Amino acid sequence: MTARRGAALLAAGSAVSGILAYVVFAVSTRALGAEGAAPVSVLWTWWTFTSAAMTFPLQHWVARTVSAHGGASVRAALPHVLLVILGISLATGVVAWLLREDLFHSEAPWFPLLVLLTTLGSATIGLVRGGLSAQQRFVAVAGSLVVENGVRCLIVGVLAVTGVDDPVAYGVALVVGHYASLIWPGALRFDRSGRVEPTSRPFAFLAGAGASQLTAQVALSAGPVVLALAGGSPEQITSLFAALALFRAPYILVQGSVVSLTVRMTQLVVEGHTVALTRIRRVLLGGTVLVLAPAFAVGWFLGPWLLHLVFGEAVSLSAHLCGFVALACTLAVLNLVTMVDLLAHDRPARVASAWALAVVAAVVAYLLMADASPLDRTVAAFVVAEAAATAVLLVLLPRERAVSAA
Repeated sequence: MTARRGAALLAAGSAVSGILAYVVFAVSTRALGAEGAAPVSVLWTWWTFTSAAMTFPLQHWVARTVSAHGGASVRAALPHVLLVILGISLATGVVAWLLREDLFHSEAPWFPLLVLLTTLGSATIGLVRGGLSAQQRFVAVAGSLVVENGVRCLIVGVLAVTGVDDPVAYGVALVVGHYASLIWPGALRFDRSGRVEPTSRPFAFLAGAGASQLTAQVALSAGPVVLALAGGSPEQITSLFAALALFRAPYILVQGSVVSLTVRMTQLVVEGHTVALTRIRRVLLGGTVLVLAPAFAVGWFLGPWLLHLVFGEAVSLSAHLCGFVALACTLAVLNLVTMVDLLAHDRPARVASAWALAVVAAVVAYLLMADASPLDRTVAAFVVAEAAATAVLLVLLPRERAVSAA
């Protein structure tokens, strides 16, 4: 299968999966109401965090390591990686339990338990999709994207039709989708090809990639959590989450496809094709510049209407905030693919540093807007974070033109 065909299949799977995800949240919001859906929104936001910290790095680590070194390196490191995954999952469950009143407005242990299972499930998805990608089974990767949200959609639909209005039930539906990927158990069988390379540095790669993607995802998706901790109303929390979900559609589409790009870029790095790498960068940057203004206009003029149409009349966000959310989400796509470029060159620490600077810029912007409303401050910090990350990552790229050894 060609790289282009693999990317097309993954993009199609991401598109279908994204549509199903919108259906899941739209049905949940309509069934529970804006206030009742708030804890589900927070759990969904946590899923985006664990997808960044677990799914993304594990998937790209497996795909890159097998492409560069063979399956032996992954096979040797996997037992230790699994122990770390289990420890992190337990720790996140404990933290969620300690913060359960602030995050979920409930004393019950169910949502903290769902947080634990979401973390573990996100790691499972990453390992499975990484294994499938390393085997060039992009049809199966695309299928896993669809099945994951298809299962959620089916369960949520049954809950809504039968009149269930317990947020925990909708949270369970979200978690169950994580484990649908286990219908491809062969993805977790790694052969002994190649040899264990000390330069593969699994934990260094996972830590750097996880930190950078988690920070990127925090910038992209943390708005509802920040707004909740800042005293925003449940209606504002749900509306901001809905706007992010709506305008993140291109990001979700690209995110499902980039693992094939990791495989392709790693091969280009190993083979020394710097011209092809430079061409990919130029196309990406030029395309992003062309769509920035249209994205802002669509958000400003159509955003409020689209929110009402998709999520119901209770979900509402002003036109100018919709415009800025759409603009920042467009920059996020450029940042994602630039990160993949640097990771293919085995430079996760540099990406993490870039995102650390972006977060500092966002925090400063948030503090400087002390007189603004929590909602306005949250959206402004989001825009600043994405813009700062774009600037720093693009500065880093020229330093990577010389092909590094894989």
